[in-house]
Amino acid sequence: MNNGLAQTVSSQLRERFLVGMSSAACTVNVVTTDGPAGRFGLTVSAMSSVTADTPQPTLLVCVNQSSASAQAIVDNGVFCVNVLRDDQSFISDCFSGRFKTPDGSKFSCTNWVADVTGSPRVVDPLVAFSCRVASWQIIGTHYVLMGSVEDIFSSKSGSPLIYANRAYGTPARIDTEQSQVSSANALKLGAFHTFGPYFVPQVLANMSSGGASIDLKLLEGDQRRVLEGLKAGTVDVALINDVNLGADVSVERLTAHQPYVLLAEGHPLTAHQSLSLDQLAKWPLILLDAPPSGEYFTDLFRTRGLDPKIRFKSTSFEMVRGLVAQGLGYGFLVTKPASNMSYDGRSLTTRPLQDAIAGSHLALVTRRNEMLEETPAAFVDACRRLFQEA
Repeated sequence: MNNGLAQTVSSQLRERFLVGMSSAACTVNVVTTDGPAGRFGLTVSAMSSVTADTPQPTLLVCVNQSSASAQAIVDNGVFCVNVLRDDQSFISDCFSGRFKTPDGSKFSCTNWVADVTGSPRVVDPLVAFSCRVASWQIIGTHYVLMGSVEDIFSSKSGSPLIYANRAYGTPARIDTEQSQVSSANALKLGAFHTFGPYFVPQVLANMSSGGASIDLKLLEGDQRRVLEGLKAGTVDVALINDVNLGADVSVERLTAHQPYVLLAEGHPLTAHQSLSLDQLAKWPLILLDAPPSGEYFTDLFRTRGLDPKIRFKSTSFEMVRGLVAQGLGYGFLVTKPASNMSYDGRSLTTRPLQDAIAGSHLALVTRRNEMLEETPAAFVDACRRLFQEA
């Protein structure tokens, strides 16, 4: 292989590596140091435990050698790893250079104390590890630093700030232990958060009026979250859309969904009794971006060679309604509340679509080949009766 081809392959592999690693969720950490070489700090995602089975626990951090902090950490011989909470992304942005404080000092973005090594520690991080440099080496563009942990601060509350897919986030706890909790009245129910409030309370009320006692454990979220709960065992019955479900679940369709156009009262498009996708493509769209809704709505346009003008996105059903009510764009929804008012009291109106489209279905979804306990089975029957009557 000639050098030019080798460099091309290496460059392609590097890009694939960066894309792949962007999907690996990492905690967001601010690594600081202070001493004869000065006070420095930077945001680091490459931090991990090495071992707890040395005289002192050991962790690893990787710091780009182009950063002034890298040599300062080596020269000072100490550092503190501040693992940030999910409400501390501003600290990360300041130390990564994304934001600048008014006085130009990164350290003025929050309050600090000195740890046992003399390194700056955020007053209230999720956890902080005070370390002495045990060893280091340069690999490629980075210093790989082994830290011997001398002290640990823990807030014992809060959730970690994580970085994945080139964006901040926070983990959602999956209590698999919940699947082991069982009682005669237990109902572990998952519901898609836009139409769950529309159907679940009525079904539960019908069951209660018949004398049923229900120990409800409710998981609300988008389709991926609820389906994950079903497969993990934290949910026994799910009320979700019948799309992209896979082969390991049983699906019972309850009713068809047809999307409608949501408009503010007085919007120019209300002059039409029905609307086409071609008409709508010329106006700004407020997109409900809760999986699978966002992809479903945008695909309505793209399968017809149209490109929707998405103005705002939200995962919140009521936020979409509120933005539409303010005249900021039109929306697509499936669930239709009884009230035509937004939260702030503005009037909304709806129009049907002219285009023939494939709708989705509200479905009862359970794990394949698994018998339901008494209360989940009763919930399924109550859902069937509700929609048969409707």
